[in-house]
Amino acid sequence: MSDFRALPSVDQLLQSDMGRALVEAHGRQAVTGALRAQLDAARRAIREGASGAALAAALPARVSADLEGQARSGLRPVLNLTGTVLHTNLGRAILAEAAIEAACAAMAAPLALEFDLDGGGRGQRDDHLRGLLCELTGAEDATVVNNNAAAVLIALNTLASGREALVSRGELIEIGGAFRMPDIMARAGARLVETGTTNRTHPRDYESAITSDTGVILKVHTSNYRIEGFTAEVAAPDLARIACKAGVPLLNDLGSGSLVDLSAYGLRREPTVAEAVAEGADLITFSGDKLLGGPQAGFIVGRRDLIAQINRNPLKRALRLDKIRIAALEATLRLYRDPDRLADRLPTLRHLSRPQPEIAAQATRLAPQVAAILAPHGFDAAPCECASQIGSGALPVDTIPSAGLRLTGDGGDAPDRLAARLRALPRPVLGHIEGGALILDLRCLDRDEALLEALAAP
Repeated sequence: MSDFRALPSVDQLLQSDMGRALVEAHGRQAVTGALRAQLDAARRAIREGASGAALAAALPARVSADLEGQARSGLRPVLNLTGTVLHTNLGRAILAEAAIEAACAAMAAPLALEFDLDGGGRGQRDDHLRGLLCELTGAEDATVVNNNAAAVLIALNTLASGREALVSRGELIEIGGAFRMPDIMARAGARLVETGTTNRTHPRDYESAITSDTGVILKVHTSNYRIEGFTAEVAAPDLARIACKAGVPLLNDLGSGSLVDLSAYGLRREPTVAEAVAEGADLITFSGDKLLGGPQAGFIVGRRDLIAQINRNPLKRALRLDKIRIAALEATLRLYRDPDRLADRLPTLRHLSRPQPEIAAQATRLAPQVAAILAPHGFDAAPCECASQIGSGALPVDTIPSAGLRLTGDGGDAPDRLAARLRALPRPVLGHIEGGALILDLRCLDRDEALLEALAAP
């Protein structure tokens, strides 16, 4: 019985200096709940033979730890050393400083989102982006929704609800999260008409499939896979001529979508949005949070009359963007007006274009410091060569030469144990397991101190 008496009451704990400090930090209700839970656990431990005095002494620390864990957001910043620059599970693009500042300003005060300051009447939220998008792509008009899947959905629903939508069998893609193009087309109300075969589609396949009930021809950029070998596809300019002759709009879904020529930064060339516009597509859809380097969004650019139809679609209100993302997108798009400094200002492009020798020098510099931190836990670190990926479906089979740290330890489960240990850090460090080691690809590590501070945290 004396062991139980060693435990303080909830009221005693709440009135203590520790209790008052916790209430100030977390609120009385949360602290009371945590205290009761820990006291119940302590009583169970005493029944099993534990010391009441020892449990009472440990109680403040345990309650504090519980409350800190409850207060910690699941949206925790991590160090992305996985080797995938645009990691879907990690939120894809990191925003530029200009975009972060614009988003913070939009959160902190009322702003003229749908208010015309010149005329004093109601404005359109898309107007903040329309001019920039037209300038950067050469399109007649533009609109924006909350992601590229939504852009494809509303475009198909506007142009082909209750009608046929033609698409090559080789472009009926599935991407992450069970997104399948046939499912999106069905939800849009369009009737899928497949043309060609999985590996070869010819102009005659489209021409013979067009009927008076055809609402749209859809071209899908196969950004998350590649078919090689005995293949054929109809290039966008040729498909645009077929669509124009038949009086049917061509919708070209670029997926990731880039506003600049990636080959200028040492990457394999991807079609740009401006090129897709020049090739004659009536509408082009693409993402905001992938190669463009902004927040999540889906852009639709193209013919003014078709954009007007989309904006009149009731789905547009359901899929529209909030003021925070519009502000961040506007700031991101403005960076593209200064291409000479774009790679310095846009984190996505900066990380993708980092020279391998620079990353290798960073690995050599960090290896002994990381090894010293990990040694007490039975692990070692050494510099290594590795290969990065762009991620989010962009250039799926292409890799970028990179460098990193190869972390090893005793036992076949050493990589898994170390990976779990690094995930449990206050700022988790994420790598990938390969060849019996945990690899930390340093391509996305802007500061050495960020990794060292994360690893050294208690």
